[in-house]
Amino acid sequence: MNKPRVVVEPPDSRGLRQVSTGGKPVGSAWSLQGLRKVLSRLGYPEDLDVEDRSSISWLGGDSGTWPDRTWRRRSTIALMMAGLLGSMALLVVVGIPDAIGALTFAGRVTGFLFAFAGVAQGVAALAALDYWGKRQLKLSGAVILLGAFIALATNGLLLFMWLQEREYTPYVLTYLPLWCWSLWALRLLVREKAWRGVPHPKQFAAGVTATTLLAAANLAYSALYQPTSAPVLFDLNVKFGTPQLDIERPIIHVPVTFRARNSGQIPAYITSDGYGIYGVSAKHSSDGSGLLEWRKMMDATSDGSKVGRYVKSPTRETISAARFYGPGNWLEPGEQYTQERVIQVPKSAKYDTLEADLTLTLMRKDRGRIDEEFASPHYSWHKSDRQFYCPPVECVDQIINRGRVLHNNNIINVTRQPRYVISYYGWTGSNAELQSYVLSYEPRDVLSFSEEMAEEDKRERKRYGVAEAKAMAAVPFAQLLRANEK
Repeated sequence: MNKPRVVVEPPDSRGLRQVSTGGKPVGSAWSLQGLRKVLSRLGYPEDLDVEDRSSISWLGGDSGTWPDRTWRRRSTIALMMAGLLGSMALLVVVGIPDAIGALTFAGRVTGFLFAFAGVAQGVAALAALDYWGKRQLKLSGAVILLGAFIALATNGLLLFMWLQEREYTPYVLTYLPLWCWSLWALRLLVREKAWRGVPHPKQFAAGVTATTLLAAANLAYSALYQPTSAPVLFDLNVKFGTPQLDIERPIIHVPVTFRARNSGQIPAYITSDGYGIYGVSAKHSSDGSGLLEWRKMMDATSDGSKVGRYVKSPTRETISAARFYGPGNWLEPGEQYTQERVIQVPKSAKYDTLEADLTLTLMRKDRGRIDEEFASPHYSWHKSDRQFYCPPVECVDQIINRGRVLHNNNIINVTRQPRYVISYYGWTGSNAELQSYVLSYEPRDVLSFSEEMAEEDKRERKRYGVAEAKAMAAVPFAQLLRANEK
């Protein structure tokens, strides 16, 4: 057999021994069995005497020097891949929804960066097989180091955001252990100087740092700055039209137009809405003593503007009331919704004025999304709807809407509990009552009110930019009568 002499190099730090012939590497082996496989590929007989110095030259040890700890090396590979793949799955789950459907461009960029970072960790998991294997790729160590750094930064960010509220979410059971894992992985990789083989290590580190800063800046912009920099602006308008006298009956038909327009740059949900049309009458006070009743008026209406010097004991009757656009609907910037109503008022009615008002409670759409369930009403008088049913003798009849609120940023969704929005439209017999709450918990009894709900709502309203808008209009009833007499 005329074959070149085989040289078995000394074991490296992991126990792997390189095999060469004629000064050229031809393979590597972890054990004597692995060496025989290399020799077999080179055409040497399977029963070759490895102690024959004329065939094999041993450097840094003999045929019994195989320091590889297989179980330890494979355990390291398994643990490294498990952490990288787990972090990859988490980042993809967090990033994809924002990358596809975030409401802002910055939010989509942040989602894309998270998803891309997840893909990079998937590549790093594959590189772990090579790095703790035969290291056929020079950059495998650097790729794993990058993956571990991404895991430390992203899971550290998620953990930091969770610590701000410390609300339980199942995701905390992933990014908390993954953050601890990333510390272990980085310590191991730094100890082994995994960056060796990178052509320009300083430029590599600068690129990683720049990418991290870009992701942090996009997150801060989309989650903090942008949702507070532009206000929600709505124009509400209520207008009485030209009345018409019924040709057959002594009734006046009065058109009323209600309009809401989003004049700002931020889309907004309607969480509660309603309009009312009222007939107002009062006794005449020729002696000017009407102002003496201001205390009585404040107790009755909480509105001092209703006090007048020459009127006493005003009364207000509801002519018509209903919801306007409906909870769960929203208006984009520049969009408007108009509703026209025609009410019938007896010509003989003893009203002094007709009044109409429109009230909307709004929630910024760039801070959260309300699910479709919120648009479905529940009626407190329906026995079939057990959770919302309340006997009329115990409760005021109410229309209830309830749904979940998802945060505007999926990064926040995995570090916070879901929020709930609940809206009430109740009828007291004289006017409609509108209420809406945003809560960090799902109320068990949706028909009971408490100070806890009020305090919780106050805090969450600031978080989601909840605000109320109202418009009113009034017309003298005598003017309507004269318009029909001409």
